[in-house]
Amino acid sequence: MVNPANSKKVRVRFAPSPTGDLHVGNIRTALFDWAYARHTGGTFLFRIEDTDTTRVTDEYIAAAIDTLRWLGLQWDEGPEVGGEFGPYLQSQRLDIYSHWAEKFLEQKDAYRCYCTPAELEATREAQRAANQAPGYDGKCRDLTPEQIASYKSEGRESVVRMRMPEGSTTFVDAIRGEVSFEHKFVPDFVLVRGDGSPLYTLAVAVDDILMKVTHVLRGEDLLSSTPRQIRVYQAMGVAIEDYPIFAHLPFVMGQDNAKLSKRNGEVSIAWYREAGFLPEAICNYLALLGWSPGDDRENISMEELTGLFTVERVNSSPARFDMKKLEAINADKIRALNLDEFLVWAMPFLVKSQIISGTDTEIALVKSALPIIQERITRLSEIPAMLNFLFAKNFRVEAESVQKVNDDASKAVLKRALDELTPLAQWTHESIESILRAALIEELGLKPRIAFGSVRIAVTGSTISPPLFESMELLGKTTSLERISSALTL
Repeated sequence: MVNPANSKKVRVRFAPSPTGDLHVGNIRTALFDWAYARHTGGTFLFRIEDTDTTRVTDEYIAAAIDTLRWLGLQWDEGPEVGGEFGPYLQSQRLDIYSHWAEKFLEQKDAYRCYCTPAELEATREAQRAANQAPGYDGKCRDLTPEQIASYKSEGRESVVRMRMPEGSTTFVDAIRGEVSFEHKFVPDFVLVRGDGSPLYTLAVAVDDILMKVTHVLRGEDLLSSTPRQIRVYQAMGVAIEDYPIFAHLPFVMGQDNAKLSKRNGEVSIAWYREAGFLPEAICNYLALLGWSPGDDRENISMEELTGLFTVERVNSSPARFDMKKLEAINADKIRALNLDEFLVWAMPFLVKSQIISGTDTEIALVKSALPIIQERITRLSEIPAMLNFLFAKNFRVEAESVQKVNDDASKAVLKRALDELTPLAQWTHESIESILRAALIEELGLKPRIAFGSVRIAVTGSTISPPLFESMELLGKTTSLERISSALTL
């Protein structure tokens, strides 16, 4: 049974294959790796597995690097940082994998397989028909020189396959405990494609050993690949105590108990970023998917996470993604920002939406307005809609709200508001509220929703806006009265 020692300084790695933008599952793994390294005083290593050149692009690699930096998951070794075990892009390590593949062939741990895709599929079909687990049948395990020469004369390409001995592989998973795989269900597997490029199982195992990785935290979907990686370690001549410790993280499911998809929460981190989620909110929430700080807290800082995170507290049961909980945590993080921080986060959304161009005057007004919406939003992307009324050059009441201000009752409210506000000398939210409450609620006996709803629409153009009286103060007396007056003509 494989149960390597764990007394060495921790070295963990996040090793994605960026075939698109990084997603929730990728980042949860990266976060746990990073938190464990920081908790133990170890090393967080970032490695790009880009041997699949048909799907992994430079653009996706750059996006992965940018995403980790945006989230604050800074790596100690890896792209743009370096380290003594580089390079950290597998496409730059091909000669290393070729060396080990040749060594395995020399040692007879591996062999060349000349089976064609059609032959392999025919074998699998026959196995399925016989109610057998489909897998390689070992046809090329012990080819004679004559058979090899015959296959070559046909122009067949060969792959390199690793021999799986009889028996089983048993190892201790740091989350799941003892795990065993019978080798009859783990057939000889391919290390190198016919074109000479390495497969994941060869590259990942070789790199983890050469980069002295001590702990492999990764998704549960990779659990079944573990006996293959251990087989590569054995062929490399690695002592058991130098094997990494495996910890397979639980699946993240949607609220419908199905595997995450775009329908139930599994979208790229780039989407959450554009939707206005703060990086610390994303990390806070993802940390709670399969791990607990040991109490009922849901709002934790990155510093608290690194102080508390241990692999032992990771649950083996599937975690469920809840968008509403993520939004609640994001709202908490937004409320915790000081005004200058909030301004920095808000500006890109306002500029991108073309609400403002970024002049000093606009920035000053934004800074004055942010405190009145900070308690009301769950995403930063809501800011443009909230503050658009302050900057609209051609202000109009939203089409769906027009009918709410053009009936006789609404017109009467707006007319009374205009009459009361016109002589007001001190234009503050306190004085605006005081005079409108006295006139519309105390004198006319209207309920607040009726009394102020029409004024809100007239002034902001929508039924949804920041607090009315503070909005009118920011907008100024002249503009506020002009808009109320214009609403009377709708």
